[in-house]
Amino acid sequence: MTATREFSRRSERIEELITRIEGSGDPAMRAVASELLQAVVELHGVALERILEALIELPGGQEATDRLATDELVSGVLSLHGIHPEPLETRVAAALDEARPYLKSHGGDVELAAIAEGTVHLRLHGACGHCSSSAQTMKSTVEQAIYRVAPEVVSIITDEVPAAAHSDLVTLQVN
Repeated sequence: MTATREFSRRSERIEELITRIEGSGDPAMRAVASELLQAVVELHGVALERILEALIELPGGQEATDRLATDELVSGVLSLHGIHPEPLETRVAAALDEARPYLKSHGGDVELAAIAEGTVHLRLHGACGHCSSSAQTMKSTVEQAIYRVAPEVVSIITDEVPAAAHSDLVTLQVN
């Protein structure tokens, strides 16, 4: 099973269990279960942070940490805990670089405008301004690349700058 599918499967199971807890008829038990979940997540975050700190101090530790950070499952967990060794801006820029050849093959490009409070602001250039499916495909390609390396991103706001030089502001939300 690929790391992405494994992460998705486990995430879906967690969501299912949270939904069951939230649907429970006992508010006190819901509060206890929620607090337990939060405590376990915090404990794992602190432990993972210590592991990374110890690993980096070992000979070859930085290379090992960098390698772990490129694993999609590990990267997602590190991002969840806010301890990913690569800054969010670096990971988003790398995702844009990865998507750029596809965009250019369709007459487009992308530019990172800003990242603030979990929201990535982009400018999409080119593509055929009158072809909404082309623009949507470009947005989707960029969105998938970003969420793969930065699952902690809350939303992506894309300012389309087609050759016709008009702009539309579109917000893409995580579902």
